[in-house]
Amino acid sequence: MSAAPMTPRARFRAIFSGSIGNLVEYYDWYAYSAFALYFSKAFFPGSNPTAQLLNTAGVFALGFFMRPIGGWLMGSYADRRGRRAAMLLSVLLMCGGSLTIALTPGYAEIGVAAPIILVVCRLVQGLSLGGEYGISATYLSEVASKQHRGFWSSFQYVTLILGQLSALALLIVLQ
Repeated sequence: MSAAPMTPRARFRAIFSGSIGNLVEYYDWYAYSAFALYFSKAFFPGSNPTAQLLNTAGVFALGFFMRPIGGWLMGSYADRRGRRAAMLLSVLLMCGGSLTIALTPGYAEIGVAAPIILVVCRLVQGLSLGGEYGISATYLSEVASKQHRGFWSSFQYVTLILGQLSALALLIVLQ
């Protein structure tokens, strides 16, 4: 945090920006689970729908193993380059993973490469989400005023839930 005090407007802008980044991260993370039923058929062989869903759920679970590693790596990066730079990198990694998943041809087109690409993307996304969680918590508490630190830091959890609800809302609208 800089030595110069922040104006209320700059503080609000920093908190809003950090919160929006967190919302985007969690939207991307949970969109995978919300839409898994629909794209499990695209990424895995088609003979058994139950196996397709289990494979999709397994890939979702693999992403969770990367979260502690992401917290460690992105935390180290944030200490060297700053919280804002680390949050930006985290959001870019998450969005890059989502874009790659969206653009990856299915199993019918590229065979076993489709689930491999999916796994790699979800590992990158897990790394990103693990980093975002700790970085955004630290960032929000650092930029908040002492009197309102708890209130502004709570926006990390609020945006986590809003990201999840946004993914589910999109699913409902599209259905």
